[in-house]
Amino acid sequence: MNPKKIVITGGPGTGKSSIIDHLKSRGFLCYDEISREITLQARKDGIEQLFLSKPLLFSEKLLEGRTKQYNDASKEPKNIVFLDRGIPDILAYMDYIGDEYPKHFIEASKKHKYDFVFVLAPWQEIFTSDSERYENFEQAIEIHHHLMKTYMRFGYQLIDVPFESIEKRSDFVLEVLNL
Repeated sequence: MNPKKIVITGGPGTGKSSIIDHLKSRGFLCYDEISREITLQARKDGIEQLFLSKPLLFSEKLLEGRTKQYNDASKEPKNIVFLDRGIPDILAYMDYIGDEYPKHFIEASKKHKYDFVFVLAPWQEIFTSDSERYENFEQAIEIHHHLMKTYMRFGYQLIDVPFESIEKRSDFVLEVLNL
C-alpha cells in the first residue's frame, strides 16, 4: 500500500513526542522515537550514556531501528504513518558532535524518502532536561540548525510547526496534510 510517511522532527525538548502522543489519541498511526529505548537498554548493559561514550555504535543502532520503522511503515494498511524523527536526524546529530559516519548513513537517507517533514523549533517555555536528555537549551538550538541543514541537504521542504498548544500544533499538522 505504501502509505505516506510523515516525520515530526526538531531538537530535544521541542514537543515532538507530545504531538505524536496526541495524534495517537486521535486515532492516527504513529511510530515512537527509539533513541530513549536504545539509551535505556545501554544503561541495563552498564553504559550510562551510549551516545556520548560510543556515538557511532549508538547511531548504528538508531539507523537499524529507523530503517526498520521506515520499512514497517511502508507496509502499513493505513494511508498515513507519523514518525517521531527520521533517518536524517542521525546524520544531523553526528554532525552536531563533529563525528564522522560511514557512507551507508548517507545512502540510507537518500534511499528512504519521507513524504513530509514537520520541524519543531526550540521553545524555551517548554524545554526540560531529564535523565535521557542531556542537552541544554543552547545545545537544542544548535541541534535544530543541524537538523534543518541536514534535511535540506536531502531536498526536503521543511514545514515549521508554530508555537502553540499541543492540540493546535497537531491541528496545524493535520490541516497541512488535508486530514
